[in-house]
Amino acid sequence: MVTLDDVRDAAKRLDGVAHRTPVLTSTTLNNLVGAEVFLKCENFQRMGAFKFRGAYNAISRLGAEQLGRGVAAYSSGNHAQAVALACRLLGATAVILMPEDAPAAKLAATRGYGAEVVTYDRYSQDRVALGEQLAAERGLTLIPPYDHPHVMAGQGTAALELLDEVGALDALVTPVGGGGLIAGCATVAKGLDPNIRVIGVEPDTADDTRRSFAAGERVTTPVSRTIADGLAVPAPGELTFEVNRRLVDEVVLVTDEEIRAAMRLVFERLKIVIEPSAAVGVAALLTGRISAPPRVGVVISGGNVDLARFTELLTA
Repeated sequence: MVTLDDVRDAAKRLDGVAHRTPVLTSTTLNNLVGAEVFLKCENFQRMGAFKFRGAYNAISRLGAEQLGRGVAAYSSGNHAQAVALACRLLGATAVILMPEDAPAAKLAATRGYGAEVVTYDRYSQDRVALGEQLAAERGLTLIPPYDHPHVMAGQGTAALELLDEVGALDALVTPVGGGGLIAGCATVAKGLDPNIRVIGVEPDTADDTRRSFAAGERVTTPVSRTIADGLAVPAPGELTFEVNRRLVDEVVLVTDEEIRAAMRLVFERLKIVIEPSAAVGVAALLTGRISAPPRVGVVISGGNVDLARFTELLTA
């Protein structure tokens, strides 16, 4: 299991490499929600998302021989870019398995960081099996997007920075895909204050974690179609689920239309661009799915959406 000390160790490793991202507030948002809301803006992280934290923390711990052979990963986009950039910084090659329908900007950025991209059909093929096969055939070290202790610890540094900057919070809200971000953040939040509520948010068509919580075991669902492509996974990770079932208090759901409305408000009021997956926490607050206590932190997970797609989403 990941510990608070693991996250603090990751923070030391990331110091001077990852950005310490800003925390933004909005009086308009506060008034709409009825609480003081602090947005941890990982859209300003290197490669545009929190994923760089976990990828770099994990890959930087590999030995020279492993780095020399190269790294493999599978991802819908942000972990792909994170691994590609981390490998470039550490002098390793990267081979990334990505869905054929991954956003064009994420495919281009991953290649731009120097990675080889291998595509697959996310709706009919198993990316985990394909990724493991690819790594075995080429002798690469596989770095999964969330189900890895060093990845989870790296992601938790976002919450560590947030709480260090703004002080005690009543609740911490994060998006939930495979569960690595919320696992790392919950480890920090509960480690510093057992009374803080940790709340995850999923798209209503990709509610595998909420279903798994209700069932008391990991539940696999069909890969969904949602604008929040980074959260469209069939099941929570094995390691992340064990962490999250102990530390996460609640998982709530939002629709694609509610995600669009949250993206629009953040753009209009805070003047920043965030991707759909990053907007789910704000959407849950705006819709009242989360009954907001006085002080709430929200992790804005990334901003990797190109102009054409962003315009399309906000004008749909």
